[in-house]
Amino acid sequence: MLAALGTRISGFFRATAPDPFVIAVLLTALTFAMVLGLTDAGPREAVAFWSDPDEGVWRFLGFSMQMCLILVTGHALAASPPARRVLGALSSVPRSAPQAAALVAFVAAALGVLNWGLGLIAGALLARDVGGALERRGVRAHYPLLAASGYVGLLVWHGGFSGTAPLKVTTEAEIADVLPAGIDLAPIPLTETILSPLNLAATGGLLLLAPLVMALLGPKRGDEAQPRSRFMSEPDAAEAPPSPPADKPLIPRLLEDTPIVSVLLIALIGAWAFRYYLPGGGEPSGVRSLTPNTVNLTMLMLGLALHGTPARYVRAVDDAARGCAGIILQFPLYAGIMGMMHQSGLTAEIAAGLGAQAGAATLPLYTFASAGIVNLFIPSGGGQWGVQGPIAIQAAIDAGVDPAKMVMAVAYGDQLTNMLQPFWALPLLAITGVKARDIVGYTAVLMILAGLWLAACLLLF
Repeated sequence: MLAALGTRISGFFRATAPDPFVIAVLLTALTFAMVLGLTDAGPREAVAFWSDPDEGVWRFLGFSMQMCLILVTGHALAASPPARRVLGALSSVPRSAPQAAALVAFVAAALGVLNWGLGLIAGALLARDVGGALERRGVRAHYPLLAASGYVGLLVWHGGFSGTAPLKVTTEAEIADVLPAGIDLAPIPLTETILSPLNLAATGGLLLLAPLVMALLGPKRGDEAQPRSRFMSEPDAAEAPPSPPADKPLIPRLLEDTPIVSVLLIALIGAWAFRYYLPGGGEPSGVRSLTPNTVNLTMLMLGLALHGTPARYVRAVDDAARGCAGIILQFPLYAGIMGMMHQSGLTAEIAAGLGAQAGAATLPLYTFASAGIVNLFIPSGGGQWGVQGPIAIQAAIDAGVDPAKMVMAVAYGDQLTNMLQPFWALPLLAITGVKARDIVGYTAVLMILAGLWLAACLLLF
């Protein structure tokens, strides 16, 4: 019954919701109208707020690049030959359909905690490989369920080490990059967000819940299971890196198709990483104050090392960069929305109203629920933090609620409805060959159960 409900809900959104870029434009128009109707600002002031070079439409340029690099570096790492060999070896482990769904879900979620791009692509590749391996052995497994399991990294990512909201409040520079002037927020170390007891319980519970739920969702009758061959051709042989052209000159061949240049950059980043993660003199490790920049630099180093040569890494990045189109187009509009809301005073009014309605005890829960709804219309954790973050933090300050808890409330709501919003599933759908309608019924069931767990954690901690 729950799977059928999820399918109907997702069908409604597929039939009525336009492209996310169109939604961003409509939200811009709605915000413009709200500024005119609810504040003292006039049309000229609203346009000035939107176009302000410091607080308006171009504010998120650096932020946009950070989010693109999180996707690209994670994708490239997952597509590296060593990572593909590991995933290929894992695909031979499951001996039954429930084991397969549980394995794919656990690996996708665990890697999603490390980096959402890594979890998304590795989950898709593992789902495809497991589906092929089971079919070759004659084990009946429902391939759409495996693909859905490969998507669950997006259920835990915002509580992980590439989570936008926690990473954007660790330093004053990161706070100033998103939150407007006038919101007085001290830096929040990761020990109070990602590494807090709240998140260790919430995300740790999801790492156990997701594999269990996906293992139990498979068709009870074997003849209802749809094998991989119904969605795509037989698994390809292991992809070997293409050889350089035979007529390639010696110097470009040495620089592009050997590890020489990669080793130079890896050594430079490695020297930084050693001092950052393992400082001497009793200084704390940089783990507690990770930022998007430090995460991306680390992922760049790992990806270069696993691909071996610059040419291979560049090819992987070229492939991954296609997923950045939504970020590039939408983030300026989100920045403009934030500029209009904050400079007109609308952010403060909404925050005050939210705090008065919810109260200090239930404010994180209200924020969690509203973040889940907002994510259906702004399917980007970075874009959502840019729009909702100022409201959440201002409401927390006004109500005397721990800002760190509010950061995680926004994070949990954003990641939860990814299971209903297929925007970030597009790379997975391309890799596995399934359609969004094939997986969303299963992910919707997981979303309902995960939502109950996350709400309970917010109330208990």
